Amino acid sequence: MKFKSFKLFYAFAFIISASCSSNNDAIIDTNTIPKANVIQNYAKIVFSSYQTAMTDLENLQTAINTFAANPTDANFSTAKGAWKTARESYGPTEAYRFANGPIDATDGPEGLLNAWPLDENYVDYVTGSPNSGIINDLTTYPSINKSVLEGLNEVGGEANISVGYHAIEFLLWGQDNTVPSAQLNGQRPYTDFVDGGTASNQDRRRDYLVACADLLIDHLQLMIDEWQTGGTYRTTFLSLDENTALKNILTAIATLSKSELGGERIFVAYDNQDQEDEHSCFSDNTHRDIRLNLDGIANVFRGSYRTINGSSLEDLITETNPTLGAQITAQLIAAESAVNATAIPFDFAISDASERPLVLSSVNALQDLGDKFVEGGTALGLSISSELP
Repeated sequence: MKFKSFKLFYAFAFIISASCSSNNDAIIDTNTIPKANVIQNYAKIVFSSYQTAMTDLENLQTAINTFAANPTDANFSTAKGAWKTARESYGPTEAYRFANGPIDATDGPEGLLNAWPLDENYVDYVTGSPNSGIINDLTTYPSINKSVLEGLNEVGGEANISVGYHAIEFLLWGQDNTVPSAQLNGQRPYTDFVDGGTASNQDRRRDYLVACADLLIDHLQLMIDEWQTGGTYRTTFLSLDENTALKNILTAIATLSKSELGGERIFVAYDNQDQEDEHSCFSDNTHRDIRLNLDGIANVFRGSYRTINGSSLEDLITETNPTLGAQITAQLIAAESAVNATAIPFDFAISDASERPLVLSSVNALQDLGDKFVEGGTALGLSISSELP
């Protein structure tokens, strides 16, 4: 994801370097768990979770197409429900970020899938500006289609996001102008999409929604193609030096836990006390984003996802250093407990004085978990970073 750069009020861990000495090699060589098994199991998890995300995304596309063809209140609710379901399966895939994989490559689709925060008036009207956005600019953008919208993504600034999950979220919920204590999400009426309804250019708004859903399918399919058996990146990944592959996997979950999730996605919003900084600010679904991202971290560390359960980083580290393995496992459980203890919705959690300490506790737990993953890498003779690239 493309994200704003914020100066956080804590220090990220320095990269811990570990030399590949004969002692480290000797420790690793005594493992009975083949590293190749851990790596292969990870590839299975990645592919399976992207497949699940695609199934839910196809259901979202169907719901959106149904609503666009027949914009009723009932179909609007169904589309919003399908968006939330699609987020349930996509959220854990964030654990594959920061791993030198195809999602973050120079030509990778991450910024077209899950970029945030989104500047609402780049897309559509906002309070006080009824004619703003691509939807309402018929002169500059006479046609709304996939090619036009993809070409406009992040043009002129990182917040100028025109496509992806959060563009659809904004179109479905609209701005969240409610106070956090009300615990309400955005209140866009379905009539914004009905001819002669509550906002102008209803047909273009429907076209925009349909095109965004189609683009999500296109861009997620790229990841499925890369990670399927025989796919270009899966083949490359499985041919990497085993230590390089393990380093990439561990770096990803350490960075997501400490710097991205604990830092950019939680602490920044906590520190600013601003719902505009939360991940899914229109739908108030940020609490699920956070929990699902941590689920993805847990899946990778534990080597399990749905029916997949194989050799894992947890197994490998625990066999190498039983004490440290137990500590990492305990810290993951502590992070899960801390995150699950935060209030719902997230904008209420970061604004209510009695709930804010629990949010900060979740930040600390996620940071500590990231540090523990770095220690786990060191135990395996790997140099792991938990800082954003």
